[in-house]
Amino acid sequence: MPANTGGPAILVEGLTKSFGQVHALRGIDLSVPRGTVLGVLGPNGAGKTTMVRILTTLLPPDGGRAAVEGRDVVREAAAVRRSIGLAGQSAAIQEELTGRENLEIIARLYHLSRATARSRAAALLEQFGLADAANRPAKTYSGGMQRRLDLAASLVGQPRVLFLDEPTTGLDPRSRLGMWDVIRSLAAGGTTLLLTTQYLDEADELADEIVVIDQGQVIAAGTSEELKNRVGGDVIEFTVPDRGRIPEAVAAIAPIGEGEPHADTETGVVNVGVGGGGSDALIEAVRGLDAAGVVTRGLALRRPSLDDVFLALTGHAAEEDGQPAGRGRAGRGRRRSSGGEREEEKVRTAS
Repeated sequence: MPANTGGPAILVEGLTKSFGQVHALRGIDLSVPRGTVLGVLGPNGAGKTTMVRILTTLLPPDGGRAAVEGRDVVREAAAVRRSIGLAGQSAAIQEELTGRENLEIIARLYHLSRATARSRAAALLEQFGLADAANRPAKTYSGGMQRRLDLAASLVGQPRVLFLDEPTTGLDPRSRLGMWDVIRSLAAGGTTLLLTTQYLDEADELADEIVVIDQGQVIAAGTSEELKNRVGGDVIEFTVPDRGRIPEAVAAIAPIGEGEPHADTETGVVNVGVGGGGSDALIEAVRGLDAAGVVTRGLALRRPSLDDVFLALTGHAAEEDGQPAGRGRAGRGRRRSSGGEREEEKVRTAS
């Protein structure tokens, strides 16, 4: 299939999808230039997985239009599948088979010769640091190794566009950083990536542009720095043990913030964006709280989180709502059913 060089690698216009009375997507618009990484940020239930399933031809939209590499995902689904790879929220691998066998089977499903399949599998195992474990059953792999094998499988067909749906969910910190390195190398090699995540730091590290989705709608878009500026840069956060003193604590730190402080009366957590004030703002906060006689715990300066973004943009935190059937998983780390894994496997193979 000829490469699309005249437009964005991914184009979405007015995309909608409902499951009964639940509106998963409410008119999504986005564009991903070729050779870039788009981070799609949002909580569980925001519609991220629904959008990915539509873009990878696994789910038909109710309305709007979506194209990958210039091909319509509904009318030209087979052509779209030949140009994409997908690594979903759970590793879609056969655990009884070895790492090498998993990759060789995928290669054969792409109609590659046996010799080419062996060569492609060997190269990917080496690239992803799995060569030493190539002949072990995948069920003996750690979670991080299984995720790397899953990502390697999504690259067997040498896709121009790669979809990564929360690729680091459930990984330990070391494995998560290792996955980041792999994603960076793919981006450096010219692959177009769409990465969904719940973590602002992940999008910050990996994405050229970020789109924030809430309740099926795009509520903000821009670079990481642009989003952080909307939140207010650095954040000062602390807990007020005496819930009755929360109003006084808010009043004490209000002058140093670049926006209104946020307070949770149930947990006693108070935070405020302070821009680039950093340590100077922290010192002012300590002085203000001390002058007001408010006792606090855990007073600290930190970088913005997903909740901070959502508080700034919507006035509410990023809730981890459940998702309706067909919309992907609601819980972190829960394994997708075998049917869902088989469905993801299909998109890796040419139609």
